[in-house]
Amino acid sequence: MALFFDAEWFDVRLKAVGLSRAALASALGMTADDLALLWKDQRELSERDVRVIAGLLGAAPETVAAHAGVSTPVPKAPTDVEVRLARVECELETLKAQLADLTRRK
Repeated sequence: MALFFDAEWFDVRLKAVGLSRAALASALGMTADDLALLWKDQRELSERDVRVIAGLLGAAPETVAAHAGVSTPVPKAPTDVEVRLARVECELETLKAQLADLTRRK
């Protein structure tokens, strides 16, 4: 079990499923600054956070909790509704970023 937040593991998993940190922050209802605190091991994930991340990354909640640090709670597996809602929120964040990029190009 990790004794600290394993940022590299999370970055690799996010990339593998085509998600950005910004999209993950949105799905978790966090700001980019809140998520940055996680990556710097200065904030812990809640049980709900672990469930949502597990669903998005296709990983077991135990695995997510282990890579997030020893005191992170290990929840039950995410519900289908939680996973679908998190994916919609990630897609929305991706679309917002693409729209902002198109707007900047004009």
